[in-house]
Amino acid sequence: MDLPDVSACQPDNAVSCRLVFDWTGDETLASAATFLIGKPLAVLAIVLIGLLARWLAHRAITRITRRAATGVPGSGLHGLTRGKIGRTSHRPDTSPAAERRVQRAETMGTLLKSIASGVIAAIVIVMVLAELGINVAPIIASAGIVGLALGFGAQSLVSDFLAGIFMIVEDQYGVGDVVDLGDASGTVEAVSLRITRLRDVDGTVWYVRNGEIMRVGNMSQNWARAVIDVPVDYDVDLTKVKRVLEEVAHDLWDDEDYRDVILEEPSVWGMQTLDATGITMRVAVKTKPLEQWAVGRELRARIKTRFDHEDIAIPMQQLLFSRTPAPHGDPATADAVTSTPEG
Repeated sequence: MDLPDVSACQPDNAVSCRLVFDWTGDETLASAATFLIGKPLAVLAIVLIGLLARWLAHRAITRITRRAATGVPGSGLHGLTRGKIGRTSHRPDTSPAAERRVQRAETMGTLLKSIASGVIAAIVIVMVLAELGINVAPIIASAGIVGLALGFGAQSLVSDFLAGIFMIVEDQYGVGDVVDLGDASGTVEAVSLRITRLRDVDGTVWYVRNGEIMRVGNMSQNWARAVIDVPVDYDVDLTKVKRVLEEVAHDLWDDEDYRDVILEEPSVWGMQTLDATGITMRVAVKTKPLEQWAVGRELRARIKTRFDHEDIAIPMQQLLFSRTPAPHGDPATADAVTSTPEG
């Protein structure tokens, strides 16, 4: 059916305008249909397309990061097993490098999703303004001037962005890492271009601007080490102490519960300090990331139990009290007591 030619209908809203005129025969209603029907429908369509584009972008980023996290099947010998009928099957890679790859992929995925959402939102806003009849050419032209002004007026924000980009590219830390950023330390929960969110051992959440991070201590990258300092008394036989420590550490290495946690056989480094309180022996255990604290607690408990069994004494600080006699029978100083610490 051919739509009538109505002078009030513009080329960009001819369909809705002419359909209303065909139904009502009123040019005023036909002209108002543009703002009552055509514009809202166009804005709604732009918003829905934007939401669909955001969903597709996030879905694509999730697939890419998931593929980057799992790696290419068959690229390493550690990820392959041989079945009974001779077929090669793949099993999950649990090496420290694989776990680090997963953390980095999750961090990059979070960052890419935030960037995609921002870009799509900006495009949708410009298209909606254009659909409402607002001239967006000056807005687009002034974007460069506004960006330049923001560059001078918000230098700290630009610094945060640049620091966040280099931090992610250089893989300094990622989601799940335990880091020390100087003013705050804890587990990384989220990373963006501007801030890094940490949660410390007490449960406190810290928000640290990337531009203010001067140093990063990552305690969970690739591997970790549990360093145990064991104090012993001066009267003990150091040869016996070293032998006992080696046996306890070796028993922990052979324990099935810790076989996948400890990466190398523990080693006793020997005497670490020699001071007034006693002698300190050091034991080192190389572990998987974030497992050094649990391994250290278990090793200390086993060392304590074995020391009790072997009658190996640990230094105990003591205080020696002596009473000073009062000179010339002065009652004010008759109860004076001096103390001397003794290891």
